[in-house]
Amino acid sequence: MILSIVTVNMNDVLGLEKTITSVYKQSFKDFEHIVIDGDSNDGSKELIINTRENYSYWISEPDQGIYDAMNKGIEAATGDYIFFLNSGDWLKDQDVLKRVSSHLSESDIVYGNYIQYYNETNQREYKGIAGRTIDLNLLFDGNSLPHPATFHRRALFDRYGLYDVNLKIVSDWKFFLKAIIQGGATVNYIDIAISYFDMNGVSNCNEELKFKEHKEVLRSLFSNSGYDIIKRSQIDTKLLNSNRFLMLRELEKSKPAQKILSLVLSGLLFLFLGKKLSDLNRY
Repeated sequence: MILSIVTVNMNDVLGLEKTITSVYKQSFKDFEHIVIDGDSNDGSKELIINTRENYSYWISEPDQGIYDAMNKGIEAATGDYIFFLNSGDWLKDQDVLKRVSSHLSESDIVYGNYIQYYNETNQREYKGIAGRTIDLNLLFDGNSLPHPATFHRRALFDRYGLYDVNLKIVSDWKFFLKAIIQGGATVNYIDIAISYFDMNGVSNCNEELKFKEHKEVLRSLFSNSGYDIIKRSQIDTKLLNSNRFLMLRELEKSKPAQKILSLVLSGLLFLFLGKKLSDLNRY
């Protein structure tokens, strides 16, 4: 089986119905659907029971949060790839998995676009980091792959572990740091809108917590000293590639009057950053 679709739900019976309907209507059929419910009391469990013939596995029991529930889905999955389509999110159309399926053997991680959904009159396709080189600088800024549009090779979770349940918002981002940056997992971008994503979820409501968890993860993976080195390096790289410093490089090569101006600016640069202008050519 090529694909395992994991849906996590907690007291969102209307969202769950929308999600499972979009999965059931897919023209592509080489997948299993796994539903993990957190012991809901709003009718979700009854909905799951009434549609249980559509799932390869389902469970309704208390959990420690969304990442604990996602981990349960990973452990139950038997497909080559795992795709998380959580309650309240839904697939774009009935043929989208068919379009994606031809790309699933290309890389460890395959990702596309999703449609940000606020309400019926406010929605747009979001491409995020679409096709950019995924390196430490990119992820250090808090960028990540969109989980409602990302397909993970199942074996990655065996190699790098499950999601960190101590994190409330950025555990999937931590997993990408471990798998891609530290482990060298291969990534492929496809320009396909895969799903609608409800923008009212937890990851969009607490930027302060997200920032705090980002910092904790970076320090845990790269140590305090490593974190400081990366941060300083990132700041320097941005400065050295800014328009002002690119201009200084050109001034050094030009006329005598401009050379004088360059020397003055070099002194200021050395004063504030401890770098000589000639050092810029090393970058």
